Amino acid sequence: MSRIGKQIINLSDQIITEINGKKVSIIGPKGKLSYHLSNLIDIKESDNKIQLKAINSSKEAKALYGLSRTIINNMVIGVSQGFEKKLEIQGVGYRSQMQGDNLILYVGYSHEVIIKPPENVKIIVENNTNITIHGINKEIVGQIAAKIRAVRPPEPYKGKGIRYQNENIRRKIGKAGK
Repeated sequence: MSRIGKQIINLSDQIITEINGKKVSIIGPKGKLSYHLSNLIDIKESDNKIQLKAINSSKEAKALYGLSRTIINNMVIGVSQGFEKKLEIQGVGYRSQMQGDNLILYVGYSHEVIIKPPENVKIIVENNTNITIHGINKEIVGQIAAKIRAVRPPEPYKGKGIRYQNENIRRKIGKAGK
């Protein structure tokens, strides 16, 4: 069985869980998240601890066992601490700014690129080149960060583009390097 799935999820005093059949809702200081479990996974809550168990040992149950535990653990972390992703813009003339809730990117195209974040996700722009994405749902925060990065991914010759903070870009030498 899954080593990750066997681990117990510890809850703090400020987190409330609601389990209705296969629907798990977690409420914390930052918000509320819910997840619908598969019929192959069983969940039990007792004295601020959540434990999952696979009903049988089929291949699908084994795959969903660790996944479900990780998703519920990320929900607990999200409603208590939240998640964030940081992006950097590199390139001459490349910049970003906020207009209301929308992120506007100027990254070498003839037009600006407007990205509208979903609710529960907050985007902050610091000094026009650093973008921080905050939210309680790890999946949505990562998806928005990937969407912003995909507007102008870093290219291997000069390194221009939008990259994750501390991302290592493999550089190529180019023509003059022969």
